Amino acid sequence: MKFYLCKYIPPRADFLATTTAEEMKWMKQHGDFLNNLLDKGLIVAHGPVMDPSGGYGVSLYQISDDQDIATITSEDPIVKNGAGSYEHYPMLHLKSRVTPPPS
Repeated sequence: MKFYLCKYIPPRADFLATTTAEEMKWMKQHGDFLNNLLDKGLIVAHGPVMDPSGGYGVSLYQISDDQDIATITSEDPIVKNGAGSYEHYPMLHLKSRVTPPPS
C-alpha cells in the first residue's frame, strides 16, 4: 500500500469568494468524485481547509502499489477543467479511526 496527502491548489487565492457558476458546477463534480473514491476506499478523508491566506483542499489517500496518485487526481473534474491542480506528498504510513468518537 501507498499513502499520500494530496493538496488541491485552486486557480487563485480568492477562489472560494470569486467562484463562477461554471466553477461551482465543477466543484460539485469534484465533491462527487472525491466521495466516490472515499466509498471505494481509496480516500480515507477529504475536506476544505479555510486558510486565511487562501483556502485549499486536502485528501488522504490509501492506494495499492500498482496505482499512480497523479493519474488518479488527474481525473478530478475540477482539474480536468483547468480550475486548479494537486500537489502529492507521500506518507510513510497512515492510521485512522474506523468509527467516529462518541458524541
